[in-house]
Amino acid sequence: MSYSDSGNAWRNDGAVQPHAYDPYLHPELFRGVATRRAFAFLIDMVVISVPVILGYIFIALFGIVTLGIGWALFWLAWPASVVWAIVYYGACIGGPSSATIGMRLMDLELRTWYGAPGYFVLGATHAVLFWVTVSFLTPFVVLVGLFNGRRRLLHDVVLGTVVINNSVRAPVPQAARTY
Repeated sequence: MSYSDSGNAWRNDGAVQPHAYDPYLHPELFRGVATRRAFAFLIDMVVISVPVILGYIFIALFGIVTLGIGWALFWLAWPASVVWAIVYYGACIGGPSSATIGMRLMDLELRTWYGAPGYFVLGATHAVLFWVTVSFLTPFVVLVGLFNGRRRLLHDVVLGTVVINNSVRAPVPQAARTY
């Protein structure tokens, strides 16, 4: 029995939605994704690092001005950095473009396996799971992406996400007819 006859509604008859992005039918969605994803990661690390470095500099200068008392804030810097990174990924992936700043610059976007855009909790979980898997399984995380058609890394497989070329997915607007 299905909720409605439209294809996007929920179903309780045991049917599973097919993958929205098939690498064999649409290989252009995944062409060059692995390389551009690595560059997007580097760009995101710069975006995340700049406010963290500025925060450390502020605490250091504040400590000098307060004759060392302000240096007690250094214990907050590491937890604040982690919270900042999680909020950054969650807000960017949960935003209208479903991509971080680095992903946008590299023309990539994150989607769920069934084609829905990302949301805040998915983006935050994606970041946390990435760092956890990289911490314990560094070579395996990268190798998984080389051996599947969708170029999904280990944390993408676990979360059910896929990173695709944005310009290929998004239809190009047609010019207005002037006749």
